[in-house]
Amino acid sequence: LFFPKRLRPLLCHHDDRQGRGQPLIAAARHAHHRLFTAGHPRVRRSRGRGEDFGRERSDRTERSRPARIRTEAGTVVLAGFHAVAARLKLDPESIQQVYVDPERRDKRMREMREKLFAAGVRVMNADAARLDGLSPDVPHQGIAAIAAERENTLDFADLLDQITDRTLLLILDGVTDPRNFGACLRAADAAGVQAVIVPRDRSARMTPAAAKAAAGAAETVPVVSVTNLASAIMELRDNGVFVAGTAGETDTTIYDVAQARAFAWVLGAEGEGLRQLTRRRCDVLAAIPMVGSVESLNVSVASGICLFESLRQRIAAGLVQPGSPDERL
Repeated sequence: LFFPKRLRPLLCHHDDRQGRGQPLIAAARHAHHRLFTAGHPRVRRSRGRGEDFGRERSDRTERSRPARIRTEAGTVVLAGFHAVAARLKLDPESIQQVYVDPERRDKRMREMREKLFAAGVRVMNADAARLDGLSPDVPHQGIAAIAAERENTLDFADLLDQITDRTLLLILDGVTDPRNFGACLRAADAAGVQAVIVPRDRSARMTPAAAKAAAGAAETVPVVSVTNLASAIMELRDNGVFVAGTAGETDTTIYDVAQARAFAWVLGAEGEGLRQLTRRRCDVLAAIPMVGSVESLNVSVASGICLFESLRQRIAAGLVQPGSPDERL
């Protein structure tokens, strides 16, 4: 081991425990290391706790991660085939780009690629890790799109102006789970609901999870937010809408209520049900008859049952025709 002149005095130190002169090789090596690293452009001195070493490890970790797909303000992530297909059908020009997993080559993905290409939408490959980062809370099925935010909302006053004898509405009282909210929108779209009314404060919002569960219905069913749900129900009644709320303790069933007219269903969250003030504002309370051991149904399931009874009666009365979405006014 070669020692510079500055370190040679260390060799004359004695080890008192041994009782004989012996160079302190370990100390010399340590001193030589400090002399070498001081001022070296690529080696930083630790300040006692390894901050620089930890920072370098963090930098290497960041470099090893896949590049994150960035989204801009005013855009929304549409994850999954249903959400992307619904926006493609409704407003293809609002889609900025679509990311697809190149490992997925099945028929469904090939058909989607063809539709995107025909619409002139930019398609880019992205592995599963990047898609997971783009849609961390919602299963993306190997496809996700970045599109301009498109709020399908309606003012309550405008809704009142559009009421006819064929109006069918869904009112949700305290449904805060995004997936339940999206599933309710999906059922509402299928049953021909004109709008979904929710309270401004106690309600889920249109998150990627809600849009995924809605399976495209978020693009077609307007959502009306109101400050006071009880007052909104009274205004609907004053404008000729018959309002029925769901409750498990009543003897009246959903099949006993005439629904071939301007009509609205009011449903509450599973377990909690409708608030007392909301109950008192309804024209009638009706129950879904059940024969099993469960005490309640998921709100999206209950809304589907209620709304399709409304649709059945409306078809029988000739108010609407099955498979005609333009009849929803």
